[in-house]
Amino acid sequence: MELGLKGRTVLVVGASKGIGRSIVAGFAEEGCKIVAVARSEALLQEVKEECLKKGAESFDYEVQDLMECDIKAFAGKLLENYGLFDIVIHNVGGSLVSRDYFSGAEEWNYALKFNAVAAIDMNSVFLPPMVKRGNGRVIHISSISAVMLRGNPLYASAKAFLNAYVTTVGRQLASTGVLLCSVMPGAVSFEGSYWDAYVKEGHPRVADFLRHHQAIDRFGTPEEIADVVLFLASGKSSFMAAANIPVDGANM
Repeated sequence: MELGLKGRTVLVVGASKGIGRSIVAGFAEEGCKIVAVARSEALLQEVKEECLKKGAESFDYEVQDLMECDIKAFAGKLLENYGLFDIVIHNVGGSLVSRDYFSGAEEWNYALKFNAVAAIDMNSVFLPPMVKRGNGRVIHISSISAVMLRGNPLYASAKAFLNAYVTTVGRQLASTGVLLCSVMPGAVSFEGSYWDAYVKEGHPRVADFLRHHQAIDRFGTPEEIADVVLFLASGKSSFMAAANIPVDGANM
């Protein structure tokens, strides 16, 4: 399918590993102009070399930890340096936050910022000029945990908050030409992921999880998530405003 993404300017936040790296590679193969953000310059340099070989029109990157900066100022700097983005992908967050449901506000707020509010803060800078222009795509990587509400309570609650943001704000934006949506991956395994070590050692926990929670009887791949993100970034997704899309192997 021709997605019509060639020459589009794409920002991917969280671009150096796993799902983010596969998303960037997908946009490179489509011939996009890519701006990548991550914490590791060494990894970003690797991604840059890979993406230019795959056909990216251009590749720039910024080394930044969103949890350690003035997020709005950073977003403003990105606009100043690269201009208005056609597509923004927020691949930020993770379940490696406190699992203690007796935690106080500090731990809950950290999980919420990491998994939702940091990206929302960036959107407060990116969305108004997109609306003024009359088009754009903003796609969040959420989690099926937002719907299943299973596992780490702080993580699942933060992603549920993110989904509510996508639904409510996405509806407000629907008539403007700007599409706001999310993808909700299920269990994905890749080098360095949560499941990676268990898979490599043949831990019985893997078979038990797949039997009870993955109807497809396997883990997903980063490429399978990236394929859906690229579709949502294209004009083919024009009737999918405010959608939270599960890509989860029939999680149960």
